Order: sequence, then C-alpha cells, then structure tokens
Amino acid sequence: MSTVLPPKNPENDPRIKAVFDDIRTTRKTDFINNIWRYLAFDADLLERTWAEVKAVMATPSALDPQTKEMLYLAVSIINNCAYCVHSHTAGAKAKGMTQAQHAELLKIVALASKTNQLAVALQVPTDPEFLLEE
Repeated sequence: MSTVLPPKNPENDPRIKAVFDDIRTTRKTDFINNIWRYLAFDADLLERTWAEVKAVMATPSALDPQTKEMLYLAVSIINNCAYCVHSHTAGAKAKGMTQAQHAELLKIVALASKTNQLAVALQVPTDPEFLLEE
C-alpha cells in the first residue's frame, strides 16, 4: 500500500499537466506510469524527478537505450524495488532485450551479489592494481 494518494485530477495543475505532456511526447505514448501519478502529489518533486529521468534515460548518450534499461533493471533488483523491476523489465524488452539477454543479466546480478557478499564477509583488501594512482 502506498504512503501517499495520487491526486484525483492531477492535470488540473498546469505544472503537473506540463510534465505529463512532456512524458507523453518523450515516450510517444499516452500512458502515464503510476510512479508519475503518485509523484504528482508534489509538483516540485515530480518536475525534478522527471527532468533527471529524461536527461539520463531518454537523452542519447554513450549507452544505448536497451543497455540503460538493463542497468536500471539490475540496480532495481539489488535495491529490491518491485515496481522498478517490473517497469524496467518491460522497458528493456520493449527496447529489444531478448529472453537470453534477460537470463544472462539475472545470472550476472546473482553472481555479483554473491561475490560482493563474500568480499565483504572476508574483508578482502583491494588489489593496489585496481586503485587509481594520483
């Protein structure tokens, strides 16, 4: 259960309507995800969060859109965010992630989690070769 209720008519607020319209334009869909509907309880938070998401996830960069979605999915798995796992699995699939790529991603996440926990448990010192020299 959520900790806030989304506004009943969020687009009555011109600031929220502007963000929702930008989401629709950027994503080329009329669908507004629940995350945006719930963030609309605070227009400032909605505007800032959408601006960051748009800048990182929707703006062309050194990483292709599918890779960005897969990275977001991996982090969402580690952070145990069910909403984001579902959202970014769908996003990665929409951008071309195959079943084989999804399976490999999950294998990498599981392996990284295991070896991270072992390194922490054993307090393994970092190899000097991995450290940036100044």
